[in-house]
Amino acid sequence: MILPKAISHPINHIPLPLLQQGTRLVFDQMLRQHPNLFDRLGSHANKSFRFTPTDLDLSFLVVPAQRRITVSRKSAQMAADASTGGPLLTLLALLEGQIDGDAMFFARSLSIAGDMEAMLALRNALDDSGFDVPRDLGQAAGPFAHLVTRVAEAVRRRALVGLV
Repeated sequence: MILPKAISHPINHIPLPLLQQGTRLVFDQMLRQHPNLFDRLGSHANKSFRFTPTDLDLSFLVVPAQRRITVSRKSAQMAADASTGGPLLTLLALLEGQIDGDAMFFARSLSIAGDMEAMLALRNALDDSGFDVPRDLGQAAGPFAHLVTRVAEAVRRRALVGLV
């Protein structure tokens, strides 16, 4: 499922420093909730991984060993050891292990480039992580936890209809 323009257009116009700060807060929260996330990467922890949602004008660069995420516009062409691209909701479904990455790749809904061994190590680490994006976002939302969780669950249900 591709993000509707009514959602992607406003996101694409948020100032980059604000997007970076918000992304960093969510990333740090996810690392607190899943402290062993990158343990299975071994030597690949020093590699950089780029994630580019095809339905947004953004790209995310993660360096596990440094516990760092950087947000840029697609045009910035950040160098990475391994990269993947696809619709944002597909990338999030992969994060949770809700869909088969191989099937998405062969259906051309997902592109992968660079160090395939590193990407496979990351995929294996994510498979064991127990990510539940609605729950994890809810836990980060303080007094709005219930509302954020319910909204995120509704979005996930709707998105998965077209993916699974």
